[in-house]
Amino acid sequence: MSNKITAAHILIKSEDKAKEILTKLKLGKTFEELAKDNSLCPSKKRGGSLGTFSRGQMVREFENVAFKLKKGEISLPVKTQFGWHIIKRIN
Repeated sequence: MSNKITAAHILIKSEDKAKEILTKLKLGKTFEELAKDNSLCPSKKRGGSLGTFSRGQMVREFENVAFKLKKGEISLPVKTQFGWHIIKRIN
């Protein structure tokens, strides 16, 4: 299991909005475009990119999902203290 991964995310306030964004992804919108247009995180300027990080650097709920994703895979909505995240594993 990898100790470091590279990932991006889209942070939103509600689960309903997160589900709406997942639908747009399935319809062909790019993750980066949706992050720039919808994310509440400053990472939206970089298409949601969080760069490379190790275990222990992100909140547990986020990390548990991010490290289980396969390269290129996008998560279902994940709830943390910050809101709802859609996570994309880059590598």
